Amino acid sequence: MIFDPSPDFLPTVSRAFLEDWLQVLRQHCPPQQLAGFLDQIGLVGSAQPGGRVTHDQIVRLYQLVAQETGDEMMGLWSRPIRTGTLKHLCASMRGASSLSAALFRFTSFWNLLLDDFQLVLETEAGQICILLAPRGQHRPQRFGHMFLLKLAHGVSSWLTGRELPLTEVGFAFERPEFAEDYPVLFPAPILFGQAQSRIVFGSQPDDLPVARSELEMQEFLLRAPRDWIFTSYRTHALPLRLRDLLLLSDRLDYHLKDAAKDLNLTPRTLIRRLDGEGTSFQAIKDGLRRDIAIRDLSRGLKSIEEISQDIGFASAANFHRAFRRWTNATPGAYRQRETNSSGPLHSDLGSAGG
Repeated sequence: MIFDPSPDFLPTVSRAFLEDWLQVLRQHCPPQQLAGFLDQIGLVGSAQPGGRVTHDQIVRLYQLVAQETGDEMMGLWSRPIRTGTLKHLCASMRGASSLSAALFRFTSFWNLLLDDFQLVLETEAGQICILLAPRGQHRPQRFGHMFLLKLAHGVSSWLTGRELPLTEVGFAFERPEFAEDYPVLFPAPILFGQAQSRIVFGSQPDDLPVARSELEMQEFLLRAPRDWIFTSYRTHALPLRLRDLLLLSDRLDYHLKDAAKDLNLTPRTLIRRLDGEGTSFQAIKDGLRRDIAIRDLSRGLKSIEEISQDIGFASAANFHRAFRRWTNATPGAYRQRETNSSGPLHSDLGSAGG
């Protein structure tokens, strides 16, 4: 089994995770327009069991929707967030002298724009917390809350030149069936069913050691949201740590007992802890094989047979069956879909507005 730990390797998320956003878009976009967006990124209109969405597809969908609808928060709030808003947000935060000052500007900025929720900044014992307090009877929209908290973390991490550690992230909605997708977005324990959605930055120096230039800001916005959706900090969640051990191992016989030894746990303790997180060693291993196959099919540099052998399948037929179970598509159909949707997309988010 060849697990290539190349730096551009990223996990996928479930299609069910994206459905939260698509449900909102269906209320704001004509059906033909939304179908066109999905077609351009290689997704069918209706969710399918086992369907996966790549980081690139999320980035392309965001850029398409933000450009074509003129709403940079893509219908997630009760009023549109007009083109150029994120540029002015980053420009405001870029001038701050400390992380707390930058996050104060972040909360103040959004409080001028949002009718649904008020952002409350709290600092205590060296930690900085942003809370989403509802204005009136607004119910939390799962994708909207995730996206706004992720934006706070992403822009702050860009300002400091490193992915900032978090103490915890909490959401004011019950645990969804796709809860396993959240740890690949936030480097922190994830809590559900909380009184208010919140993000808590860990204790750290408050100064901003990196001075970001205008050009760096433009590049950051042109790539948005590529640089800040998925987390690269891997030690906060046991399934991600185990995934990395598998990724770095080139042994065909790397088993649960080997992982337990590398994690300084007994096999029984590892099984129990994974069970507590709603997963298993085999599920994590299959998820990694699935995501490597998706990456390599999208690149188009290897044959399906080579991919099958690289991730440890005894035959291409076995790989075909497994891939169809993972994604509800055959490897060939998935590759064709990616080829048809991989045209260049140029974002003007960095230059729009002011």
